[in-house]
Amino acid sequence: MYKKEPLLAHIHDPNDLSRLSYSELSQLADEIRDVIISTVSHTGGHLASNLGVVELTIALHRVFDSPKDKIVWDVGHQCYTHKLLTGRYGEFSGLRQNGGISGFPKRSESPHDAFNTGHASTSISAALGLLAGESLKGGDGKAVAVIGDGALTGGLAFEALSHAGQLGLPLVVILNDNKMSISPNVGGLSKYLSRLSMKSRYQRIRRWIDRSVKGFPLIGASFYDIMVRMKRGVKALFYTDNFFVDLGFEYVGPIEGHHIQRLEQVLEDVKKLGKPVVVHVITQKGKGYQFAESDPSSYHGVSPFSVDDGLFERREAPVFTEAFGSAMVRKARADERVVAITAAMEKGTGLAPFRTEFPARFYDVGIAEEHAVSFAAGLAAQGLRPVVAVYSTFIQRSVDQVIHDVALQNLPVTFALDRSGFVGDDGETHQGLFDIALFRSVPNMTILAPAGAAELDLMLDWGTGGQGPAAIRYPKAPFPENTEAFFCPLEQGRGVFIKRKNSPVCLAFTGSLYSQVIEAESILNAEGLSADLYNLRFLKPLDEEYLLSVLNRYKTVFFIEEGMKQGGIGEYAAELALRMGASASIRILGVSDNFAGLGSRKQLLELCGLDAAGIAGSVLAACRKEVFSYKKAVLG
Repeated sequence: MYKKEPLLAHIHDPNDLSRLSYSELSQLADEIRDVIISTVSHTGGHLASNLGVVELTIALHRVFDSPKDKIVWDVGHQCYTHKLLTGRYGEFSGLRQNGGISGFPKRSESPHDAFNTGHASTSISAALGLLAGESLKGGDGKAVAVIGDGALTGGLAFEALSHAGQLGLPLVVILNDNKMSISPNVGGLSKYLSRLSMKSRYQRIRRWIDRSVKGFPLIGASFYDIMVRMKRGVKALFYTDNFFVDLGFEYVGPIEGHHIQRLEQVLEDVKKLGKPVVVHVITQKGKGYQFAESDPSSYHGVSPFSVDDGLFERREAPVFTEAFGSAMVRKARADERVVAITAAMEKGTGLAPFRTEFPARFYDVGIAEEHAVSFAAGLAAQGLRPVVAVYSTFIQRSVDQVIHDVALQNLPVTFALDRSGFVGDDGETHQGLFDIALFRSVPNMTILAPAGAAELDLMLDWGTGGQGPAAIRYPKAPFPENTEAFFCPLEQGRGVFIKRKNSPVCLAFTGSLYSQVIEAESILNAEGLSADLYNLRFLKPLDEEYLLSVLNRYKTVFFIEEGMKQGGIGEYAAELALRMGASASIRILGVSDNFAGLGSRKQLLELCGLDAAGIAGSVLAACRKEVFSYKKAVLG
């Protein structure tokens, strides 16, 4: 139909796919891969996961009627093909950019995005809820959950599978089996799925029986019943231990996930089953791009790169993640009680060097943050010093375990909260803005915020050497050059002055904003205003007597934090000042009561007034207002 020009430019809606032949669909798949590779090479994003589901996505949209039928993408980092097929080809160059389209499904972005996702293991629950709601309203729309074998390691997925089997609604679960989450999959479930993947004899015999039945003339329901019993017998022979069948699902697979026609045939069949079904699809992560195929972990979530040689753009400076990884190796060499735990984020959290040197003391639990925390509590109860390395946005999933299993027993578990604060480009689901407010109210918890690599090292010593739980929060950002103040020994509940000139104004800040505050101070100096700089270090506990002495030393103290204002350190300081009658006026700069959207960390800091210019502007405006109010009171 469109032999001399790209097919993708003519796909404005999934219905347009019905006009294409299978050879044209193959061409379309190639075009989609080219667009994804080219775009992500400039914008960064999730590459390998998207390249692996191109044919599967095409088949899903050929068989199911979106948006009437709801397709829920688990995590959502594999939705790029879906976006290209649902009217967003013209906007795709703005992927993950401020003002552009999200790298994850967004209901506000398109009616084809049935449910917002960004964290793992939620799709089956959400799709089941959508389907149950459709049923209650009397509709006949379908619901499909596309979940990877990595996300299936999360406990929420099993809770949803159990409920779906109980309800018996015709939910379609596509198990996208690529043997990967971000790091290679681990655990018994991965081995179980591998065993299922090898059992293709049942599917071959089943397809032969189906073809044979279709070849017979219609001779009544009794013959059909015989065929059904035959198939059940064959299934019993080859599938005596199918977990999904035991939960009440029909199981189909494994199916080759890059063969559009075969996928389409299977999906057409399961669409008519009228009961919950798992379709086990085997795909190759990174398919179609040599570098991503050979190293899918490195090409899972990528920064801009060169398409020709696969090389990533060079970073300006080492980041906090690397500083943490190096510090963990040093701690483990010095203390054999130190063990590391991650939830499918070995490389993302900087623990790859630790695993290489101390494989027996490294645990990757899969995408199971709740288990990671309770498992760490068990290790700590045995006298070990576990460090749970997890992104701030994902520790949200483990709040109950942190409180109930760790803090309540005052166990020495250290939480390394990577990507605390703003996380560029991935949008609302990945911001690490809530950890301070979440854990400041938890008894026995210590919260620390390093401004540089040397402080991170000191704080890891503090956490692994302490007698209770500690959280160390640091950003996805380069760490600044070490200063003398970073090496000062930690004193519980106290920070350290970076600059102290007996100024009328003090800027008290969480460590991740060190560079912005330093630059802001230079701007203030140029405007004739002097400010002292106080690195808080401890966000909990705080030495109230010492903090009160700091508050009484200044006319105005600004608490500047890369986190939510509500429940943050500034609110606590303001309450202390009010309770104890401190002389200083307290101002709080933080993130207001909303979800931060798309943009780089630099853009998001600027948007919230936490960049250098924003901080300096807020200080100048407040101080000038106070001077004006004073003059008005004195002079009338």
